[in-house]
Amino acid sequence: MEKYKRLIKLLTEMMDGSRILIFMETKKGCDHVTRQLRMDGWPALSIHGDKNQSERDWVLAEFKSGRSSIMTATDVAARGLDVKDIKCVINYDFPSSLEDYVHRIGRTGRAGAKGIALTFFTQSNAKFARDLIKILQEAGQVVTPALLALGRSGGFGGGSGGNFRNRGRGGFGNRGLSSGSNIIPVGAKRPW
Repeated sequence: MEKYKRLIKLLTEMMDGSRILIFMETKKGCDHVTRQLRMDGWPALSIHGDKNQSERDWVLAEFKSGRSSIMTATDVAARGLDVKDIKCVINYDFPSSLEDYVHRIGRTGRAGAKGIALTFFTQSNAKFARDLIKILQEAGQVVTPALLALGRSGGFGGGSGGNFRNRGRGGFGNRGLSSGSNIIPVGAKRPW
């Protein structure tokens, strides 16, 4: 529930007609969050592997045209999705691999445009902290002390919650991406 509350707060702050792509780990989660967003009045549609091709094409056309400015997706949309002007990618669920993370955040900031990627990071994602720090450092991103501490401890440790938001925009070096990344711990007080 905390993730959804934070998602609504982010959408409220960022929604200006720009396209926002929200990644989920499962098809069921994708449908659940999309249904909740729509019930709360947000223009959201979903795309994942259980949808037939004509439905996926329709959802993608609605998203590309801006008629639906929010699209939730599983990793079916992480690669090969060519949609211009995606202002923001939100990793509602952290992906199961760092390679998928890089592909997901690469959906924003395409062709030299600026974009932002936000990631909800939970205790269950702690095993990725060290590799995530390495990716962020390679990209020239600022790695906050809280994320560094998480990487050293392998978890949030000490019950402090690990308040961090890595804010930045810039290139991903040899990865060919031009998106920044923000890591938002879930289960911690929001630092901004």
